[in-house]
This record gives sequence, structure tokens and C-alpha cells, in this order.
Amino acid sequence: MGRAAAAAAAGLTAAALLTACGYGSKSTDDGSGSTPAAATGAAAGKKLSAGTVRIGYFANLTHGTALVGLKEGLFQKELGGTQVKTQVFNAGPSEIEALNAGSVDIGWIGPSPAVNGYVKSGGRSLRIISGSASGGVKLVVDGRKIKKPEDLRGRRIATPQLGNTQDVALLNYIAEKGWKVDAQTGKGDVSVVRLDNKETPAAFKSGSIDGAWVPEPTASKLVSEGGKVLVDEKDLWPDKKFVITNVIVSQTFLKQHPDVVEAVLRGSVAANAWIRANPGKAKADANAELDRLSGKALPADVLDAAWSSIDFTDDPVAPSLRTSADHAVKAGLLDGGADLGGIYDLKPLDAVLRAAGRPAYEDAGLGVR
Repeated sequence: MGRAAAAAAAGLTAAALLTACGYGSKSTDDGSGSTPAAATGAAAGKKLSAGTVRIGYFANLTHGTALVGLKEGLFQKELGGTQVKTQVFNAGPSEIEALNAGSVDIGWIGPSPAVNGYVKSGGRSLRIISGSASGGVKLVVDGRKIKKPEDLRGRRIATPQLGNTQDVALLNYIAEKGWKVDAQTGKGDVSVVRLDNKETPAAFKSGSIDGAWVPEPTASKLVSEGGKVLVDEKDLWPDKKFVITNVIVSQTFLKQHPDVVEAVLRGSVAANAWIRANPGKAKADANAELDRLSGKALPADVLDAAWSSIDFTDDPVAPSLRTSADHAVKAGLLDGGADLGGIYDLKPLDAVLRAAGRPAYEDAGLGVR
């Protein structure tokens, strides 16, 4: 289906109750990129319209495009003399706040905070300009207590945050089983416990929760503690694809510096291609960056399992964002009061892909008109 045909499906509504994947709310400047590196690629010697671009991302494997692209210098290669400054965030809300305040221009972020930021601003703050990663989310349970999906009834299952992407996915899964849960309190046939991902492994080990619907690497950490994967979320989606990380940009920056945005997207596309071509080195790069940024690298068994479950892709998998929003409405977390039309602007990505001889991706009818 072409983008013109997909546009007929526009008009999806959502509201600002969507929240971010929970890793806390503190943001930190990682100090990298404070001096422009020597340009070695096509952008060498070419002056772009901005002297600096400020990039935000998480110290998280699902942000591997940014981790690897920055470490390998793939963004700087495309940006030439434009200086890269980076800021690392622990959660989506703080990154959206930074984007709104003008201290971040482009960011890697999950779908729920992107939707939330767009809706709260009345469609004026940001655009989603590319995909970055798909998959990397699992329901991991205590296999002694839960051997099949029906055994979830009466159990305590954690998600990262009320209304975040994984929370909505679990609530929808429960509803499809015919069980009832109050979305706000988490009480019902299954007890949904909102718990920071950093605290989830300890809670699982202690037995205070019976499982968790969580992103990587938390899911693989639970498996390393003896957990069993009951559901790999990608198995619930068409073609096993759903968005876990997008690339967003400030609408102001996009309007003022489209050449810089396109250069960053060339770097993003190059990073994903490099990851696919060099999986072992890319995985090591990402773990080295986690060590540098958080002071703790992942053990080999956790890293290998987590990395293999994430698909790095330029495809925004836009239909999955629409579906997730529909699930949130059904769960009562969205009131359907705001239009998501225009949240995507894939024209800069289209230009990058076209130059590489690749086809464009769909925006599910939610692109700018």
C-alpha cells in the first residue's frame, strides 16, 4: 500500500496520558562531542546551516543506533564541520522537556513519549522522522508459578510505568484473555505493578513480582535470574515488527536546518547498516558505551540474548504506533481527544533512502500533509 492510500486511514485520536519507558527522570550530559571531529565522509569541507546539533538518547540497548553511530563516528562523518553535542537521558519525559526547551534538537526515544510530547504541544513540538529499532520486549515470568498464559491470572506482573508502551501492551494482552484490570490502579484479575526497570530484577529475584513485561536488557536480566520467556512481544505483531525506538526532531530545528537533519539521518541509516554488517563489533560498541555512560557493562550472557532480540531498522513501523494508541484508548488510558495526524515527517528520510536506491517507508496516514 502506498503512502497516499495509507493517508485514507488518518484521523487516529490520542491523548496525553501516554508516558515514557521508565528509567528514572534524570538527564545527564555525557560530555562527548564537545569538539567536532575531523570529517572524513561526503560532508568533509561542506558547511552546513548549523554549527552545532544537540542529540539526545538513552544509555539503553534499544538506542543502539545512537550508541554505535556516535562511537564509530558515523554521524560526525556526515555532519562534517557541524559540532555534535550529546545528552543522555534516563526517561522520555526529560528528553521531551529538553526538546521543548531547545536544549536538544534531535533525539532517540520510545513511541509513547513521542506521542505524549506531540499531543501535549497540540502538534507543534516535534516530528517523528525515522525509525531506529523494533522488538526487544518480552514477558518474562517465574516458570515455577506460571507455565502457560492462563496461569497469569491472580499473579503480580510488572511494567515500567503507568501508560508506557509496555504497560499498554500488557493491559491489551490481559483484555484479550477476557480478564479485567483497572488500568489506573493496576488491580484486577492480574495485578499490574508499575516498577522502574532498574528495580525489576531485584523484585523478581525476591519473589515480590511473578513476572514482568519489559524491554531489553531488563528482560534478559530476568532470564539470567531464572526467568522464563512466556511471550516475546514481536510474536504478537504483523511480520513480527513493532516500533520500540523512533528518531524525533524539534519542528523548529527541522524548519531552520533541514540539511543538518538530513545529515543526521544519513548517519542513522549508516549506523543501522553498520550494525547489520558488523554485529559482533556493534554489540561490543554498544556495551562499551553503556559501561562509559552508566559505569556498568552488561554480562556476556545478558548482552548476547538482549542484543539478538532487537531489530535495528530505519522503518518507523508506523502502523504499530497507531495500534498501540488504539490499545491505550481501549484500556481507558486515552480519551481520544487529540489527533495524531502530522506526527510523522518522513520526507527527509525518503531523500536519504532515495539517494541510496532504497524505497520509502509508510507513515500509516499520520504524516504531514
